[in-house]
Amino acid sequence: MNRQIIEEVRRNQPLIHHLTNQVVMNFTANGLLAFGGSPIMAKAEEEAPSMSTIANGVLINIGTLQANELHAMIAAGKAANQKGIPVVLDPVGVAATSFRSNAVSQLLTEVQPTVMKGNAGELAHLVNIPWQSKGVDSFGDGNVEEIAEKVAKEYKTTAVLTGKRDVISTPDMTRINETGHPILTKVTGAGCLLGSIIAACLTTSDTPIQQAHTAVAFYGLAAEYAAAQDHVNGPGTFIPSFIDALSMDVTQLERI
Repeated sequence: MNRQIIEEVRRNQPLIHHLTNQVVMNFTANGLLAFGGSPIMAKAEEEAPSMSTIANGVLINIGTLQANELHAMIAAGKAANQKGIPVVLDPVGVAATSFRSNAVSQLLTEVQPTVMKGNAGELAHLVNIPWQSKGVDSFGDGNVEEIAEKVAKEYKTTAVLTGKRDVISTPDMTRINETGHPILTKVTGAGCLLGSIIAACLTTSDTPIQQAHTAVAFYGLAAEYAAAQDHVNGPGTFIPSFIDALSMDVTQLERI
């Protein structure tokens, strides 16, 4: 983890344009604000590309994708590519239906993501590796490093594969993160918010693998800290403590 990346985010408060799913908008906005970024949510095709031109990063999340939103996502992603700002693609539930799979294929044809973030089932689907999935969840068991590395090489991106052990891969190297807590799997939008945190870290002056690894490691550490608080008894009491933890310094989080 590079603490200077977190400090740079908090100093610059990057504006992250979210084209994300309706279930998680409030949670994502509050989490990014706590971390130090500035969220904006704009999915209308009429303004999405313009919003990308004033943003510092773009998050595209297909969690509650509708057909009319795909055009806005593509337009926003292309505008971000042209401006040279980072794009994070979260292909939520891509393996669940042909609609989602086809949408992500179209996105990847027209937009170059800086980071592709997903669970093992989602990323495995994108590189034709068999994996067991249920809706937006992944239940398979196998070589997650192989999946992340193949995604990174095939799509010329940084792949962030989340799970018990997070795998961060570029076409040239792979890193593992082991911070985190199982309670995150019981919180709707936990992965979606991580995509936003990654996007904020990508706006800093470091390499994508270091930026992504720092985002994932800090996120997991914040979850560990929140879950360890005496008043946290389950997902409901965890969420406010987790939002608080995202605003803290690494040194505070390490005191558990």
